[in-house]
Amino acid sequence: MDQALNPEFIRRRQRIRAAIGILLLAGLLASCWFLNRLLRPSVPEADIVVSTVRRGDVANTINAAGVVIPVHEEVVASPVVSRIARVHAKPGQQVKAGELLLELDDRDIRLALDALHEQLAQQENRILAMRIDLEQKHKQLASSIELLELDLLSARAKQERNQKLRQSGLVSGEDLLASELNVKRGEIQLRQQRELIADSRRSTASSIDGARLQKEILQKQVAQQERMLAQARVTAPFSGMLTSLVQDEGASVAAGQLLARVSELNNYRVEATLSDFHARLLAPGQVVRVEQNGEVMAGRVNTVLPEILNGTVKLLVDLEKPGNPLLRNKMRVDVNIVTAQKNGALVLDTGAAFNGSGRQAAFAVLDGVARKTTLQLGSSDGRLVEVVAGARPGERFIVSDTKAFENLDSIRITN
Repeated sequence: MDQALNPEFIRRRQRIRAAIGILLLAGLLASCWFLNRLLRPSVPEADIVVSTVRRGDVANTINAAGVVIPVHEEVVASPVVSRIARVHAKPGQQVKAGELLLELDDRDIRLALDALHEQLAQQENRILAMRIDLEQKHKQLASSIELLELDLLSARAKQERNQKLRQSGLVSGEDLLASELNVKRGEIQLRQQRELIADSRRSTASSIDGARLQKEILQKQVAQQERMLAQARVTAPFSGMLTSLVQDEGASVAAGQLLARVSELNNYRVEATLSDFHARLLAPGQVVRVEQNGEVMAGRVNTVLPEILNGTVKLLVDLEKPGNPLLRNKMRVDVNIVTAQKNGALVLDTGAAFNGSGRQAAFAVLDGVARKTTLQLGSSDGRLVEVVAGARPGERFIVSDTKAFENLDSIRITN
C-alpha cells in the first residue's frame, strides 16, 4: 500500500530542480555572452586614437604646399656671347661680396675696345683739325678786313676832298660820284667779309658739334665695352650662398645666359601654392603657420600673386624668424593660412577620421564600446577641428582612421 511522500522531501526536490534550472539558465546566458564577445567585432585600444570634446580656440585654415626661398637672391648673366675661360668657385659654398666666381673669354671684347679707342682718337684729331682750320680762316679773313678797312678809310678821305673841291668847282661831278661809289663799294666788301667770318664760325661750330657728338657716342660705346670687360670677370654681387654656377670650362655661353646665382644666407621666406578655388579667401596680412617636421613657424601673407597658372595661385609668406636655423633653400614645408579665428568653441583633435567640414559619421566611445553617431564639424586649423553639433564637453570620439569598421554601428574596444 502506497504511502504519501513527506512534504519536506517534495519541497527539497523542488528547490533542487529550481536550482538546477537557474544554473542551466545562467550557464546558457554566460555561453551566449561569451559567444557574443568572441563573434562581435573589436579593435585594440592601442590601434586607435581617442580625443575628448572640450572648449578651445580653433582657426579656420587653408592648407597649401610651400617651398622655402631666399628673401634676397640675385642672378649673374653673361654680358656677351663667349665661353667659360676659368672657374674659381663651386656651387654650395659661401662667398663674399666681390669674390671672383669665374672668368669669361674677353679677347673679342678687348679687340672691340681697342678699335673704339682708335676711332675715338681719330675723332679727336678731326675736331682739332677743324679748330685749326677755323683759326687759319679767321686770320685770313681778319687780314682781308684790315686791308678793306684801310681802303675804305682812303676812299672816304678822297670823297671828303672831292666834296670840298666840288664846292669850289675844282672837281667834276663825275669824279665826286666815282668817289662816293668807291666808299659804298668798300663798305659792302667790308660787310661781306665780316658776314663771311660769322658764317665760317657757324659752319665750323656745327661741324665741330657733329664731331663732338660722334665722340660722345664713341665714348659711350667705350664705356659699355669696358663695363662688359669688367663683367667678363663674374663676381659675387653680395655675401651669401652660391646656389648655382656654370662649371664647364671651355663651354660656350649665350648673351644673357645664367652664369651664377647667389642667395642671401639666414634670411628666408616661403612661396606657397594652392588651388585657385581658395583665391577669394586670401589677403595680405593673414596669419600663417608653417610646419616642418613638427616645428611650427609663425608668419604672415606678404603678397598674393595675381597670376593663376594651371589652376593654382601662389603667395609669398614672410616669417617672423626668417633666420630660423632649421630652414634651408628649396626645403618643402606645409603651410596653413588662417582665414578666421573662433575662441571658446567645442573642439576635438583632428585626425584621419574627419574629412573637411559638414555632417560626418563618427564613433563615440563609452564603457569600452564605440558607437556610430553623427557630428557637425566646422573650422579646422590642422590640429583642432570645431564640433558645431552632435557632441557635448567630456564626450570621447575616435579621431584616428575608422575605415576598417566604418560600416558597423558599434565596435568593442579591447585592452
